[in-house]
Amino acid sequence: MLMPKRVKRRKVMRGRMTGKATRGNTLAYGTYGIIAIEPCWIKSNQIEAARIALTRYIKRGGKVWIKIFPDKPVTKKPAETRMGSGKGNPEFWVAVVKPGRVLFEIEGISEDVAKEALRLAGHKLPCKTKFIKKEDAAVEEGGEKNEE
Repeated sequence: MLMPKRVKRRKVMRGRMTGKATRGNTLAYGTYGIIAIEPCWIKSNQIEAARIALTRYIKRGGKVWIKIFPDKPVTKKPAETRMGSGKGNPEFWVAVVKPGRVLFEIEGISEDVAKEALRLAGHKLPCKTKFIKKEDAAVEEGGEKNEE
């Protein structure tokens, strides 16, 4: 599973997931990718399950980039414990994902194979996702393409 080697603080606050992603919302490396449509916490084992589904379908062809990393610890109190007596111990790690965040990028395979592979990966994740291409992202960013 993915997790940080070391962290500044062992326990962090839960935080809020309002607004859209301002960083990591464009395709940086690959030609195709999936973006989150709704906010969510993605656990490290869900990222790993999506990665395995993706690489199995493309049969070790192309290149895959994972654009999210679980760096937030989530704590839980033991079962049948009374209220009070402090915060629980860290149980698992999550990546905080806002709408518009690119989750996975892929390159070096045809569009239909990439679309199906990313669809299978999206089913392993707890939020709704959308397939995007490099051309679509460029049009959305700059409005219309200028041709002189």
